[in-house]
Amino acid sequence: MMPLLRRRSTQILIAVVVVLGLGAALVVYEQFFRAQPAPYFESDEDHFLFGSVGTEGDEGLPYWVWLVLPRIFPDLLPGPGGYASVGIIAKPGYEMPIGLSKVTIGYERVGINCAMCHAGSLRASADTVPSILPGAPAHQLVAEQYLRFLTDAAADARFTSTTILTEISKNYRLPLLERELYRFVIIPRTRTALLRLREQGAWMHSRTEWGRGRLDRVNPIKFRRLDQPVDDTVGTADTMPVWNLKAHTGPYFWDGMNPDLREAVVSSASADGASTTWLDRDFGGWDNDDAREGSSLRRVMNYISSVPSPKFPLSIEQGLASSGAAVFRTECASCHAPGSPRFERVVPVSEVGTDRHRLDAWTTNAASAYNALGAGHDWRFSKFAKTEGYVAVALQGLWARGPYLHNGSVPTVADLLEPAAARPTQFWRGYDVIDPDRLGFVSTTPEAQRAGTPFDTTRPGNSNAGHAYGTTLAPELKRALLEYLKTL
Repeated sequence: MMPLLRRRSTQILIAVVVVLGLGAALVVYEQFFRAQPAPYFESDEDHFLFGSVGTEGDEGLPYWVWLVLPRIFPDLLPGPGGYASVGIIAKPGYEMPIGLSKVTIGYERVGINCAMCHAGSLRASADTVPSILPGAPAHQLVAEQYLRFLTDAAADARFTSTTILTEISKNYRLPLLERELYRFVIIPRTRTALLRLREQGAWMHSRTEWGRGRLDRVNPIKFRRLDQPVDDTVGTADTMPVWNLKAHTGPYFWDGMNPDLREAVVSSASADGASTTWLDRDFGGWDNDDAREGSSLRRVMNYISSVPSPKFPLSIEQGLASSGAAVFRTECASCHAPGSPRFERVVPVSEVGTDRHRLDAWTTNAASAYNALGAGHDWRFSKFAKTEGYVAVALQGLWARGPYLHNGSVPTVADLLEPAAARPTQFWRGYDVIDPDRLGFVSTTPEAQRAGTPFDTTRPGNSNAGHAYGTTLAPELKRALLEYLKTL
């Protein structure tokens, strides 16, 4: 997702040697290209939220460029607030926003990490302070708009070394040598890399916009990383929760692309730009579970294996919830209760009846190409596969995971318990106030419209059809089931 900024240290050093001599070249290398250790966070949670997963070197942005772009191009953002306008959230007391890491590789660079898509903001009511839920789906994030902002800025005539350095100077005085490297090397190459990324992502303009809380995790990888031909598929889906994955008992995680947690973590980092060198270091000794326990990605994997799902923050009618437990056992348990026959297994799309665009975007050829990545490395892939349906997932923390279905096309669980024809055809995604009665997030109020992005179920990939389970229940049984689901 992050823009490409490939290091060209060899060419730069040769130029410095020619112009200034070997001594100056050594100074340039030491100060501007030598990788420093990534910042260490004592807390596993802080490491998940702010730590590096190795994306800064190959696909990171220069920190000072990244910092000032919203000040130069506020007109290219969807609203005021800088990066917050695209749903990037912050935690008080920390320099970087959640999901963004800063590492010095010669100069300070910004990369993304797992929390960019897997940390959510929510409030129990409109007058409360937002809470940050690590591991939750980033329902407020508009990843496509963030990417478009960066690439649109690069295509703008204002993206010049003079303009950017002038804005940087309002906050920080770069040393002379660093300033000249920014002027003649770093900023021009950043622009070139972003323009290349803009060209590579041109296919997105012909697809349904992702909106808040969703992204296409198939086609950007398929077209760019796996060198598959550009087709007309739509691979957009909701971001997923990553809670208590050690409790995983079925053969599949999430969307069924890969059943192995280590491969899922490493492939996600690789797709976001983690370098081969970083992956070799983090997962050297792939088959040894005790190897490199302190490594960055293994630390992330251990964290999401144990971080608990959040508890419902408001009161629960325990008597009603007890009645709902019986409804759950009858209507839902065969797919969504641990140990049940179809728990965390693929349910054919021909049965579940939900939108199949995401399924069709992931091809057998793409799975084979993914399995070919990493050949000769300990972290090599081997378990990517094509399936013919969607996974019946665990429902822990369901109240914090709206909207629902794999493509996020149904705003609340109450709506999901209605026939498809009765479900909302338009609502707004990304508002962080929960709907305690209908189970999900508030999605139709004026506040939700101001904060969110519209979702139109008639667009390709956005169908809210299917998953008719429980839709014929009596209203009182649906109410009891909703109360029980708050306890999960």
